[in-house]
Amino acid sequence: MTITTVSSREFQQNANQAQKAARSGPVFITNRGRTAHVLLSYEEYQRITGGRRSIVEALSMPGLEDTELEIPRGHTLPRPADLS
Repeated sequence: MTITTVSSREFQQNANQAQKAARSGPVFITNRGRTAHVLLSYEEYQRITGGRRSIVEALSMPGLEDTELEIPRGHTLPRPADLS
């Protein structure tokens, strides 16, 4: 694994190069000399997170506020959970 460090200015000027570098390892993006962000390939992100999203992450995805929930009529719904 190769770790690459670029300044935010370098990243803005050459994002393609940073994306290519992320294929072989994380790319640390600095702002005024301090690490501010890390660029990873999507495969590496999935490996680190286990490929799963929490319910909070899933429900906070952009665009979901326009999604309508349709529950077919005639189907029985599961009984409510007993939280006592």
